[in-house]
Amino acid sequence: MTSPLVPPPNLPFFADLRVQVGAPIEVGRTPRGLRRMIPIIGGDARGEGWSARVLPGGADYQLVVSDTLAELQAHYVLETDAGDRIYVHNHAIRQAPAEVTAKLVRGEPVDPAQVYFRCWPTLETSSAALAWVNERLFVGSGVRRPQQVEMTFFVLA
Repeated sequence: MTSPLVPPPNLPFFADLRVQVGAPIEVGRTPRGLRRMIPIIGGDARGEGWSARVLPGGADYQLVVSDTLAELQAHYVLETDAGDRIYVHNHAIRQAPAEVTAKLVRGEPVDPAQVYFRCWPTLETSSAALAWVNERLFVGSGVRRPQQVEMTFFVLA
């Protein structure tokens, strides 16, 4: 039941991202799970009326907590066509059957329909033109490919 006093949130499109990734650096199995760091080496983002590139130098820090679940935290920077920079800190969970998770860890392609991949990115910028992103919540969904992560971000409006 929805309260008539509180409107449900809308999810307007913000951007499609393709984040290129390098070879994983494995820390190994720690008491919390399998720790991995995946370098972010480039990519692009496209929104309505704007585009950006993903600057190299970021990383996706992964904790594979079980045979079916991984917790992800990616940090990287977008640089728009206008030269504005947006810092992205993307939290995500990825859940799939054990055999699918094992393939993802090995870097093999999988059917995206078998994977639950949802994220909640936070964005920060010093750009006056984009200042509104500092004051909004975002959510998204993604697909892990062998050489890149594809995501769509939405504004939680």
